[in-house]
Amino acid sequence: MRPKTLSFEQLVKQNKQELLEDENSISRIERKLEKRKMELIEKKQAKKEVNI
Repeated sequence: MRPKTLSFEQLVKQNKQELLEDENSISRIERKLEKRKMELIEKKQAKKEVNI
């Protein structure tokens, strides 16, 4: 069974929505990575302070 054909405007709208969802996903991943990076930096700093 063939999928329903969409008009150009519908395709543009669908693509914009998918891009926004992708952008949100990427932003969430970037925030998680930044949080983990900061946690690692804080652990290293705490470890250095203990060794002093």
